Amino acid sequence: MKRFVLLGVLLLLVVGCADKENITMPEGIPDFVQESDFSSIDWSRKAVEFGDRGIIGNANKSGVIGADMPSLSTQKWMWHLWGMDDSGSTELTVVGYHKETKAIQPILVDGWSIVLGGPVNGADAHVPSSVKIPKPGEWALLLYTNGNYFDTLIYDNRQ
Repeated sequence: MKRFVLLGVLLLLVVGCADKENITMPEGIPDFVQESDFSSIDWSRKAVEFGDRGIIGNANKSGVIGADMPSLSTQKWMWHLWGMDDSGSTELTVVGYHKETKAIQPILVDGWSIVLGGPVNGADAHVPSSVKIPKPGEWALLLYTNGNYFDTLIYDNRQ
């Protein structure tokens, strides 16, 4: 009987450890980004086109103009966020997470963060930026405003 109990405990331990993702936080990532943010990603919640401006994202939360042209080269994207009270003093941080390799890195060419501008295209805040998606595959872009989690955009960048 003891063998079955011990075997059961070992099996649960092995299965539990196998489910844990090996996430390595890169040097220089903002302190407010937590490992638990990555384990809560819902990969089935893909970004979709909404509105009449070609915005791709999560309707009435966050989206991007320019994300419909997958490329590994530097691109120009315009970020849109809804539900913002005072966008003029809000810093947007974008953290990229590659599903297959579990690599975490900045997507904005100039670092982790950028300051949002005012309303445009029906959104409460926007900002243009240069982005670089470094490798093909599925990416989760975790968005933070002033250090607080805001939303996650799931894009498939396969060419």
